[in-house]
Amino acid sequence: MTFLHFSLLAGAGLIALPIVLHLIMRRKPRQMEFPALRFIQQRHDHNQRQLKLRHLLLLLLRALAIALLAAALARPSVRPSMKLPGGVGSQEAPVAAALVFDTAPRMNYRQDNRSRLEVARDFGLRLIAQLPKESQIAILDTRLGPAVFQVDRGAAVERVEHLETVANSQPLTRVIEDGLRLLGRSELARKEVYIFSDLTQAAWPADAARRLQDRLADTPGAGIYVIDVGVENPSNFSLSPLRFPSGQIISKRSSLQVEATLSAVGSGGQRTVEMYLYDHDHMPVRAEVFPCSVKPGESCPVQFRKPLEEAGTYQGFLRISGEDGLADDDTRYFTAEVKPAWRVLMAAPPPPKHFALFLSQAIASTAFQKRGMARFDCDVVALDQLATQPLDPYAAVCLLDPTPLDAAIWQKLGNYASDGHGVAIFLGRHAQPIASFNESKAQELLAGQLVRQARATREPNCHLAPREYQHPILSPFRAAAGHIPWDLFPVYRYWELDRLAAGASVIVPYNDDRPAILERPVGAGKVITMTTPVSDWGDEKPWNQLPFGEAWPFVITVNQMMLYLVGSADAQLNYFAGQAALLPLERQDPRGNYLITEPSKDSVKPQEATKYQIPIDPQRNVLTVTATDQPGNYRVEAGGEQTGVNRGFSVNLAPEQTQLSRLPKEKLKELFGPFEYRLAQNLDQLDRQINTARVGRELFPLLILIVAVVLGAEHVLANKFYRGDK
Repeated sequence: MTFLHFSLLAGAGLIALPIVLHLIMRRKPRQMEFPALRFIQQRHDHNQRQLKLRHLLLLLLRALAIALLAAALARPSVRPSMKLPGGVGSQEAPVAAALVFDTAPRMNYRQDNRSRLEVARDFGLRLIAQLPKESQIAILDTRLGPAVFQVDRGAAVERVEHLETVANSQPLTRVIEDGLRLLGRSELARKEVYIFSDLTQAAWPADAARRLQDRLADTPGAGIYVIDVGVENPSNFSLSPLRFPSGQIISKRSSLQVEATLSAVGSGGQRTVEMYLYDHDHMPVRAEVFPCSVKPGESCPVQFRKPLEEAGTYQGFLRISGEDGLADDDTRYFTAEVKPAWRVLMAAPPPPKHFALFLSQAIASTAFQKRGMARFDCDVVALDQLATQPLDPYAAVCLLDPTPLDAAIWQKLGNYASDGHGVAIFLGRHAQPIASFNESKAQELLAGQLVRQARATREPNCHLAPREYQHPILSPFRAAAGHIPWDLFPVYRYWELDRLAAGASVIVPYNDDRPAILERPVGAGKVITMTTPVSDWGDEKPWNQLPFGEAWPFVITVNQMMLYLVGSADAQLNYFAGQAALLPLERQDPRGNYLITEPSKDSVKPQEATKYQIPIDPQRNVLTVTATDQPGNYRVEAGGEQTGVNRGFSVNLAPEQTQLSRLPKEKLKELFGPFEYRLAQNLDQLDRQINTARVGRELFPLLILIVAVVLGAEHVLANKFYRGDK
């Protein structure tokens, strides 16, 4: 127990007053003559004892009233836990305070024309004004940066006034850990952490509970205050991250496909999603509109398909028309590149066109070629022509059921892959003798050594059986994973591999767990090995049924395989804020520096943007941009407009940065575990929480109540006793 005014306890000395009065006002005996002296003496003794008892009781009540009044004026308080910061309990004792602000984009949610961050700033400024003199104050937010104490109170106020949301916001728990670590280095005995948050689930990841509790254990006695500035039932429309079914790099014979999901929280209604494309002056022009009707808690798929006939880089954004509580998730930016149809070289045994029939029709069907919609231009040559065939004009080379090749041809293909191209090898019945494929030059490309031709023994049949669909080749199957009829396309024979090459990995196995499609990086390029062919024809018994019948899984797989080899399926031009953007450059454009144009904060005025130069990585021929904290469209330029480089990429907010789902209070308790924290939602609650933690729970109201009861009892007893005496 502590006392706010310890000196006032001296008032308890006034207890002597009723004692003195008691001694002075004692009744003096009176002499009375009465015949029956014996009975009078007995009565006298009895009355004397009763009178003493009454006076002692009144004395006790009066002394107790004075003692309780003195104790109440001294303002005693009781601390609920010994783990709280000690000291004498004075409000004026300096503290080491860390004010932690959540500055994720979701803090821009507006209610009553105020954002959550504005409310948090007001709380913070009020709190700083109330902190005792000589306190150490640190202002931390969820941007990446060191945790330090401010030089003085004025610097802390200025820091709070200039707080802004950041696109790449780190978890709030990590910043709390930094604040606790900073407080642990302070020499002040009292330590306090104030957390200003909208209490959304994304800010408090459950997997951070252990680290947070460990840090709290290392900072014993720290007072934890959580100030909830969120909205209990938010209302908002939002766009999900964009999807590109056609890829982010497409052929000019294709159409750009952009998909998203419109979601509603709290309230629904009719909304229109608009698609904008930038023109040659980098001004947004509305290209398409997509009306949606969405109910609360539900979502509506949004799809745009836009033919792009000219090669080049296209940038734009999708936007929800109208206003809602949070504008940050109403816009999604995108970048796509359009290139001429990719040339693919197919080499096969004679007659080569027959061996290339299934693959060439799957990736560039005759109907698509006649309409000018084929993404690939296929050239077919015999295997023995590879020695003299130039490979540089082609984006990928495919070996269909290859026969043994000269070491010089394997070396040529290896150099081609090392330069950043793609090679696909479909092993078949002609891969004999095995020793020729296990020679060193061949093994520089193949994913492993050939062992033998394996016959399918699994019943009812052997077939492709992907375990997961994370690889770009399998990405179109993700939405229907588990429902792909792979078993309808059996594989009867395949090559068994052993001793996989360094870096080789299995993309698709058979259902007997042996590898079917493998990938191996070679230099800057990649090589795909498939252990069963896609070229069987004629009267011979085929090794598989992959290209026969309604073989849509085969068509999708080989198309994605070709897109992956030419660098389209895995190409990334759209990133989340904070991710490093990697932009591969053409080998014919080896410029030393490139001009980066950052997006302006106003998407309708992209000309108002920051520009700076950045060098390339000469070994990888890749441009790496790490400053991607501002959402929007970035441009990359070098040289003149006609012959120079004009490319770009886009940056968007990660979905967790704008999620508004609230964190249940029981989850918050799980995060802090056994450590005590205090939750406040307004200034009055915060003041009471701070007073309780610093001084303890005051007993003044209770003591005054007891004083009133004691005085009342004294009054009642005094009237009764004195009236009885008369």
